[in-house]
Amino acid sequence: MTESITPPRRIDGTGMLLALVLSIVVVVPLLVVGIWAFTEVWRYPNVLPQQFGLRFWEQTLNRSDVWSALWLSLTLSAVVTLASAIICLPAAYAFARMRFPGRDLLFFSFLAGHAFPKFGLLVAIAAIFLQLDLIGTFWGVALIQLVNTLMFMIWIPVAAFQAVDRRMEEAARDVGAGPFRVFWSITLPQAAPTIAAALLLTFVGTFYETEGAWLIGAPGIRTMPVLMISFINNQMVIQFGAVLSVMLWVPSFIALMFARRVIGGNAFAKGFGG
Repeated sequence: MTESITPPRRIDGTGMLLALVLSIVVVVPLLVVGIWAFTEVWRYPNVLPQQFGLRFWEQTLNRSDVWSALWLSLTLSAVVTLASAIICLPAAYAFARMRFPGRDLLFFSFLAGHAFPKFGLLVAIAAIFLQLDLIGTFWGVALIQLVNTLMFMIWIPVAAFQAVDRRMEEAARDVGAGPFRVFWSITLPQAAPTIAAALLLTFVGTFYETEGAWLIGAPGIRTMPVLMISFINNQMVIQFGAVLSVMLWVPSFIALMFARRVIGGNAFAKGFGG
């Protein structure tokens, strides 16, 4: 019996128009910020800058607080990602493979923090942190950013562990492999690409997190996004903010290149296919 082949669906005019509009909405603001970063004079009503240059790059990169903020952001992202992996990955495996009382309620509770206005939740946590002397400290900011990673580091790895081929695990057990050997040799390699995607999202999301770092970290802790806001608000020079924005794009670009080469484009499809 021959199988019928479904012809590929063509994108109609409405779909192409919607894709074009979305591309413009995303690309144009990035393009404008990128132009501002290399602009010295750009006055209304001129469409293009009157003078390009690297003066604001030199002034920004010569500031010690910029490099301190960059190092702090990278350190926070690494610490929070590592802590989140240690805490959340075993929990994700338990949610994916075990049944226990209150499992579904607890599982969906990790989504609750993203279902309500975030700033109100941060204010409530800040009141608790104030009593614990965590305001304005590295670990206070790390803890508040750790809360933001729970959804990524629980939901995505759960999908990854659920998508693992159970027949391969059973075959390994049939030939005498123990639980740890089955997990290390069969389960983890299949789930690893999607888990790596979750780690990547956690690192990048922590690097760009602003509200918690500003509310909990002020005045002693200033990450790159917080410093960028400070530059724009206090100095009223848009080029400083634009230069920092371009600098903030670099980690994202590196992360996306890593995702493309190492993780692969079908990582999420494998995880959510379960």
